[in-house]
Amino acid sequence: MMRRRTTLLTGCIGLVLALGATACGAGPVTAGGGDKALSGQTVTVAGVWSGSEQENFQKVLDAFGEKTGAKTQFVSTGDNVSTVVGSKIEGGNAPDVVMVPQVGVLQQFAKEGWLKPLSKTTQKSVGANYADVWKTYGSVDGTLYGLYFKAAHKSTVWYSPDALAQAGVEPPKSYDEMLKAGQTVSDSGLAAFSVAGQDGWTLTDWFENVYLSQAGPEKYDALAAHELKWTDASVVDALTTLGTLFKDKQLVAGGQKGALNTDFPGSVEKVFGPKPEAGMVYEGDFVAGVAKDQFGKSIGEDANFFPFPAVEGGTAPVVSGGDAAVVLKDGKNAEAGMKLLEYLATPEAAAVWAEAGGFLSPNKGLDLTSYGDAVTRATAKSLVDAGDSVRFDMSDQAPAAFGGTKGAGEWKILQDFLRDPSDPKATAAGLEKAAAKAYGN
Repeated sequence: MMRRRTTLLTGCIGLVLALGATACGAGPVTAGGGDKALSGQTVTVAGVWSGSEQENFQKVLDAFGEKTGAKTQFVSTGDNVSTVVGSKIEGGNAPDVVMVPQVGVLQQFAKEGWLKPLSKTTQKSVGANYADVWKTYGSVDGTLYGLYFKAAHKSTVWYSPDALAQAGVEPPKSYDEMLKAGQTVSDSGLAAFSVAGQDGWTLTDWFENVYLSQAGPEKYDALAAHELKWTDASVVDALTTLGTLFKDKQLVAGGQKGALNTDFPGSVEKVFGPKPEAGMVYEGDFVAGVAKDQFGKSIGEDANFFPFPAVEGGTAPVVSGGDAAVVLKDGKNAEAGMKLLEYLATPEAAAVWAEAGGFLSPNKGLDLTSYGDAVTRATAKSLVDAGDSVRFDMSDQAPAAFGGTKGAGEWKILQDFLRDPSDPKATAAGLEKAAAKAYGN
């Protein structure tokens, strides 16, 4: 679940480049326009965003209002979108549009019969401006229900340029080069990597990048759907690769114990805070928000990234997450909601948030100059250029009992693996047992 990953990052502390948010007491926000085609109509939008993300999305809604005359009302749901939306539907108070942060939730909504298929206008925009993979993740049984408006790039390794320069190393091009560069950084006095082992979701992201590159996209898709068992040799291989890093006390700041006591914001602090303990930290593009807003780093100068490198001759992975806009059948103004999605599918709408910051779009029609800095432009270009090789976060595709529950399932098993990476086969067996129970097969 993407939102669990950034609970601490936005809303309450207002980071610019973070991905997710939780409800921090923000109430509904309304905006409107003049006497246009939708004048007098109100479109209600529900989503997880609050704080700066809600404010920036409101700018998009305001632009829609100016074009159409519609008023808009955004209601922050907090993390549990499925439960909140379900209760609103049951209570006869369904929103018109929901911004859904997980493939699994979108599929659930479609199977419940809650969603309207997207209009031909929106389908045409998606066909012209999106890689097919985004259409796939927005579709259920061949029908397109979800428009991916906001994306995340989760294949970025962030580093201190000073730390790498002092060690005399360049950003690596392969996973092996990354570990070798890490050893050199470690020899110069800093640990190579800060690992946020206290947050199990970061470990699933590490695994997904290694697995996608090492095993390839077809096996990644099969494992995500649990058509491939977690006891497969490809899983054991990926765990073995990851274990090489996890067990090396020189490479991991504080060793395994230190990593297990480090949460995500703390992992960024260990690289970009006032007392650096490591040269690099792996996580998504939202690392930049923490480095910039909490530690005053200039992105591109004091903090930069390199793409997660290819593993053992594979292709460099691009793992993503994203928020899909869907229209609910039971919304009081679903037709106007559909018009909003037609607008959100345009590069014009994406440009509004891109200029505000803290946003990546999978819409390849968006001019990259809309983004406010060179690093964000590079991240966005990497995401768009990856085309159909992009794969959605695997744990976000899984049932929450396996892929999204603190202290259980994949999170807990990978934390145990970080604590003791000596038996990848046993870890794979534990993952398969938990997955079989959660998927019901």
